[in-house]
Amino acid sequence: MPRQNQLIEDVYAREVIMARVGHLIRRKQQEIERITRILRATASFEGVAAPVSGTIQKIVLIGPYARRNWYEDKASLYFSDYEFWVVVNHTLYADDTCWCSAKTIIARELGNRCAVSLSVFSKADIKSAKASKDHFILDRLEAGIVLFKAARDAPLPQHDKQRARDRERDDVV
Repeated sequence: MPRQNQLIEDVYAREVIMARVGHLIRRKQQEIERITRILRATASFEGVAAPVSGTIQKIVLIGPYARRNWYEDKASLYFSDYEFWVVVNHTLYADDTCWCSAKTIIARELGNRCAVSLSVFSKADIKSAKASKDHFILDRLEAGIVLFKAARDAPLPQHDKQRARDRERDDVV
């Protein structure tokens, strides 16, 4: 009989994320799913002196791929960037040091096929934006495509997290 944890871990399906960007070609869907998985698996919250454990609350695709007006010119080799916004549960987890390994792995695995822009906000940043009616942030979040939401989506399988840690260790060696 499978353990309860095993059942929960097996719920994650990459097709769910790919369906959220179903307006894109299959290769783009796969790249976005892969980036999302890397972000979820390699965010490093260890060693951060915050009062709560670090968690990703939301990952949102913004920009041209979410607005359906991306640009690809194979002659000039100009392509729209993928723009990801991540919302974490505490301000200290928005620091760049928590995201170094994720950025390294994304750059290595996707190479020069696409540029990836990553911005990380805390829940407090989003609340502040709402209070001050910061339309730069609020409009992009509203127009963006939510790829992951902690309250809704299944956790990553443990083997994906382990594989990400192995890749990170290989980068150091």
